[in-house]
Amino acid sequence: MIATVLLALAAAGLVGVGFVAQQHAAYTEPLGAMLRLTLLLDLIRQPLWLGGLATMIGGQILGALALQDADVARVEPLLATSLIFALGVAAFLYKERLGRTEWLGALLVSGGVAVFLVSARPEGGGVPGPASVVWVAVLAVPAVAAVLVLVALRMGLSAKAMLLAGAAGTLYGLQDVLTRGSLLILSHGPEALFTSWQPYLIPAIATAGILLNQSAFDAAPLRVSLPATTAAEPISGIVLGVAILGEHLRVRPESLAGEVTGLIALVGGIVILGRSPFLSKSERGRDERPDARCR
Repeated sequence: MIATVLLALAAAGLVGVGFVAQQHAAYTEPLGAMLRLTLLLDLIRQPLWLGGLATMIGGQILGALALQDADVARVEPLLATSLIFALGVAAFLYKERLGRTEWLGALLVSGGVAVFLVSARPEGGGVPGPASVVWVAVLAVPAVAAVLVLVALRMGLSAKAMLLAGAAGTLYGLQDVLTRGSLLILSHGPEALFTSWQPYLIPAIATAGILLNQSAFDAAPLRVSLPATTAAEPISGIVLGVAILGEHLRVRPESLAGEVTGLIALVGGIVILGRSPFLSKSERGRDERPDARCR
């Protein structure tokens, strides 16, 4: 259990650092590149973005190792602490001390994670049959993400960034569930994994999530674009872990109260951290950006 927690926290740290680097690079891209593969093709040529991507992938690998021995509902809340690490990196880069607001947000996030895990005690779960009706939930997530994108296209930049980031978070949650499912399938042997469809869907979901996330980073600074992803991923992952993998959470009244309280504290802390001035430092130079006049 301790090893799983340490792996998940290390994964969150790498993902948080990777997000900071990616946003600094993506925010310099023209607004017209949003939601287009040309955005990723342009970013690939930037060393800062590539470094951020490599760091994020390293975090995802550590997250997969954590998921190998633990339920999605146990790992996902820990991954949400990536925003705390992102804030710490931003404070280090700008050589400023964290204030009471940042410490309050960090306390709510970490406390919310602890309360949820202690109350829910996630356990059990397995991979349903390949033709099981529960896999319909896999189709539901991209549909929700598509709706968020369609709504985002009609909104201003800040709202657009939040909706695109939320869509990315829901896909990341699905990616985590598919990763956990693939690891469970692998326990039955490599042949079982290669003949299953789940692992082949992961790269497509990951690519779509990255495109949506970078588009959100292109549209707005971290304080707007990152919290929605950080909040949506654990909620999506927990719901899908229960719905698809059959993971069990405690349902006694006192347990449910603790779970809801923990999630509310987690999301509230994410919102507070998102309002930190450290995460708005990336707005520097916005007037020199391509299409800046359109903001």
